[in-house]
Amino acid sequence: MTERYPSSRTAQDDHPPPPRLAYDRTTWKEIAHLLANLPVSLLGFTYVVTVLFTGLGLTVTVIGFPLLAVGLAGARQLGRVERARARALLGVRVDEPSRLPLRGTGGIVARLWLALKDPVGWRTVLYELVRLPWGVLTFTVTLVSLFVLWPVLPFLARGLANVDRVMVRALLSPSDELERRIAELESDRGVVVDTAAADLRRIERDLHDGAQARLVNLAMGLGLAKEKLLEGQADEHVAAMVEEAHGEVKLALQELRDLARGIHPAVLTDRGLDAALSSVATRCTVPVQVTVDLAERPAPAIEGIAYFTVSELLQNISKHSGAKAASVDVWRTDDRLLIQVWDDGRGGARLDGGTGMKGLADRLDAVDGLFVVESPEGGPTTITAELPWRDRPVTAGTATRKAH
Repeated sequence: MTERYPSSRTAQDDHPPPPRLAYDRTTWKEIAHLLANLPVSLLGFTYVVTVLFTGLGLTVTVIGFPLLAVGLAGARQLGRVERARARALLGVRVDEPSRLPLRGTGGIVARLWLALKDPVGWRTVLYELVRLPWGVLTFTVTLVSLFVLWPVLPFLARGLANVDRVMVRALLSPSDELERRIAELESDRGVVVDTAAADLRRIERDLHDGAQARLVNLAMGLGLAKEKLLEGQADEHVAAMVEEAHGEVKLALQELRDLARGIHPAVLTDRGLDAALSSVATRCTVPVQVTVDLAERPAPAIEGIAYFTVSELLQNISKHSGAKAASVDVWRTDDRLLIQVWDDGRGGARLDGGTGMKGLADRLDAVDGLFVVESPEGGPTTITAELPWRDRPVTAGTATRKAH
């Protein structure tokens, strides 16, 4: 079973089929579209003139610009309706434009300015303005041809419908790849924010329930021991309390080390992925061979994502795979950092399997990465992750280590 993290891109056919002589289903759909052009374009033209031109006329007042922004938002919805009509009757499939990223863009004035600059809304306005004369023409020609030019109507319908197709693709499609990428990045930003918030909550919980609680108990124990010493009760009971406090200190220090390792391990900062992944592998319950083939180190952010990706995958191998052997390979290809984690376990790993795979895929996608799972039932499992390479002028060695 192979699962690839989904992409938002869709393919579309830019080449209409050749003209047909028969009155088949496609021809009748084109005729219906052309006859509907007049009433639909009349409604769109009326909206544009009434709402948007009114907003432009009132820009000298306080309400003019907000009214214009609302009008452009309404034009976006008209474009959505037109895309749906073209999809149903003309077979034109275009991506929906991205939403305006109004959240997190500053105050009211900044959001208003962003709405007023909306290229999707303005292209839809232009579409509705040119559609009225075109709608009159296509309605008239199609209606007359139904009664006068019946033998050549399929050719006429196809030619007029092709012009409609061109207009929809030119004015109602997303402006370019950048606009689609903005939508993806906006979604990815939400994933990153949610992940960071969850990590902060985990750190707070671990501090509160672990090291903090132990340090509170330590302070109370040392306070009691101090009181007994001041009272002259330097007996075995006080010695036991001090011994217990010493044990609490060691446990608290270990928990703080574990917590720090979960935030960003010092070995990764000091020595890079080779040493850090080898350290992670020693904590896996399965023998893991780690091979890191990097002539230099990537940027700290990419290095951190690679480390935590491998760390979580090795935890999954320990808990769920039933494997007897595993391997981790890291290398660079052009401007990409490649990670491959393999195990000979039972397989069946999925992005929606509840083992954190979806979260890993989201994190990699947020930095323009890729996450691929190949895990047939019965195994083996091979998980490949790709990250963008970002240079950092620090040399790292190439090594192969055997854990366990």
